[in-house]
Amino acid sequence: MAQGNNYGQTSNGVADESPNMLVYRKMEDVIARMQDEKNGIPIRTVKSFLSKIPSVFSGSDIVQWLIKNLTIEDPVEALHLGTLMAAHGYFFPISDHVLTLKDDGTFYRFQPGCVNTTEVDIKKSSRMRNPHKTRKSVYGLQNDIRSHSPTHTPTPETKAPTEDELQQQIKYWQIQLDRHRLKMSKVADSLLSYTEQYLEYDPFLVPPDPSNPWLSDDTTFWELEASKEPSQQRVKRWGFGMDEALKDPVGREQFLKFLESEFSSENLRFWLAVEDLKKRPIREVPSRVQEIWQEFLAPGAPSAINLDSKSYDKTTQNVKEPGRYTFEDAQEHIYKLMKSDSYPRFIRSSAYQELLQAKKKGRNIPIFPCHKNCTPTLRASTNLL
Repeated sequence: MAQGNNYGQTSNGVADESPNMLVYRKMEDVIARMQDEKNGIPIRTVKSFLSKIPSVFSGSDIVQWLIKNLTIEDPVEALHLGTLMAAHGYFFPISDHVLTLKDDGTFYRFQPGCVNTTEVDIKKSSRMRNPHKTRKSVYGLQNDIRSHSPTHTPTPETKAPTEDELQQQIKYWQIQLDRHRLKMSKVADSLLSYTEQYLEYDPFLVPPDPSNPWLSDDTTFWELEASKEPSQQRVKRWGFGMDEALKDPVGREQFLKFLESEFSSENLRFWLAVEDLKKRPIREVPSRVQEIWQEFLAPGAPSAINLDSKSYDKTTQNVKEPGRYTFEDAQEHIYKLMKSDSYPRFIRSSAYQELLQAKKKGRNIPIFPCHKNCTPTLRASTNLL
């Protein structure tokens, strides 16, 4: 579309007779007839909730006008012709960005300036520092966002920020980085919950049971250590989280024994092997890396673990340059799997519940000893953490 009175003319003032210009003139003739006050499409103001929508017409009005004034017999043909005009931007829906015509109650509005020069006044007023209200066109349009096509809305003028403004923004975001994103009430609740949970394990607040043999001459502590039977307080702590169970040598042993009974111990054995690798002398690291790879990750490994493709590819690259943290990504992935699946099953198991209730029932629950066929990984895990 062109604007103003020079539309369809070359720089010499000669009318452009190109095929496109001929089509545009025919379409604008139809648009001019549509905008005729007497025989054109009725333009009205529609009331909506708490507002009014001025100078609109419905899609069905356009279709009916085309059928009546252009001697079109098929409504589908009229709808197609109206869609082509909408695609060229001569009129547009006020509530949608898709330039198409629908034969229903959807409201449309003529594009200002497609035939008349009212848009020139609107643009001139927009360039003023304090623009006054523009004069109403024949359609009653004002200089607001609704007077422009959704696809041709003019972009607002942007002002480049000054150096002082940029420095203020940098200072603001630096302050935001140091702010705590948690409410103080939530932090206090978390601290109180943690304190209450571990209160009975703090010897400064609660006398330990059994008591310290170096202070009270009570040999109960030594007897429990010799019998390998964990106290109820110790077993209860395993239920606080998987880290508590893994830090306790007896907890690791019971956890591993439970997983072996369900034929799913390879994840924990891999995790313990990687922890042992981190504590090995540097001269033993390359050979130990190959042993772990062959046992858990190599094709056809006897104790293959389930890794996602990303972790497996990263570990495969790391094995080429073995180090203490070669299996870091794989270990983190396995840890999450155990925390979400294996550990909850262990806490809900009857073996753990019997250990937890052993003291109340007044009987000893046998703890699975590390027999002669115990895996090297489990033997090495005794000194972990």
